Amino acid sequence: MGDDKDDCHCEDSHAKSNGAGRVRFSMPEQALCFLAGANSIFTGEKLLTTPNNDFDADQLMFKMLGLIPKAPSFDDVAKNYAAEHCEEAISSSG
Repeated sequence: MGDDKDDCHCEDSHAKSNGAGRVRFSMPEQALCFLAGANSIFTGEKLLTTPNNDFDADQLMFKMLGLIPKAPSFDDVAKNYAAEHCEEAISSSG
């Protein structure tokens, strides 16, 4: 959300976001979120009405935590969405 640096997925095909409100969390608190299963964050200056963490600070946090950000793959998201919703449409139509 915001800029062209939208979502940084660390792994897994389903996003479990360490999302809005991170600006209030310290780096150790955010690290705990990743240890608990969060695998993505939202970047950009603002998330609708909520201020967001600085992109460079997030990059530094990733480096310090040994996380390697992965560029978003909108093709994968679209394919997964289409596959899930096509199955739902077929099963509910008959």
